[in-house]
Amino acid sequence: MFKKNLQFSFAFAFIFIIQLLAETDQGTAKLVLADFHHIIKPSITISLMAYVAYKTQLKGRFAKRIFAGLVFGLFGDIFLMYDYVDPYFFMFGLTSFLIGHLLYISAFYLDYKWAPSIEKKYTRIAIGVFGVFCVAFYLFLRPYLGDMKIPVLIYAFVISLMAIMATNRKGRVNTISFNLIFYGAILFLVSDSVLAYNKFVSPVRFAGV
Repeated sequence: MFKKNLQFSFAFAFIFIIQLLAETDQGTAKLVLADFHHIIKPSITISLMAYVAYKTQLKGRFAKRIFAGLVFGLFGDIFLMYDYVDPYFFMFGLTSFLIGHLLYISAFYLDYKWAPSIEKKYTRIAIGVFGVFCVAFYLFLRPYLGDMKIPVLIYAFVISLMAIMATNRKGRVNTISFNLIFYGAILFLVSDSVLAYNKFVSPVRFAGV
């Protein structure tokens, strides 16, 4: 797959490495890269948007919905970069990611509609696993949330549903497509869980990574 997309793979790897250095290095490089942080971080999503637009020409509902989800992901990244300026920026960022997840869910639903009768064993497993995780993690966070209880509950439900719908694509799309989106959904869920713990419970070293 990477051989077919060499230019994008190299460009994304470059952005990826620079962003990791900015998040992990505590020395001179950290100070230098900090000046470019507000450019580097949005570049992650912008590069993905450019790739999706180029490869699909945004033909078809699936491509359009994934692209729109990335647009709101970009908004979310930008708002969260500035949440130290105004607390409302965190809510704007959370709302942006929430809308992005709803768009991803609607895109994944298109694959389900294409073949609704296919065996749903993995979907049932996903509902059990992600449902338990969503409830357990929310109950763990709840004492620390203050006025954010309802927004975080809604977000936790939606991102868990996104992971369930990503699992629901199994058997309805080719293996590469399923794996990329399924593992991407898992990483998104893990990432947001770490960031939630970092923000509401206790700071986590290298949470930005």
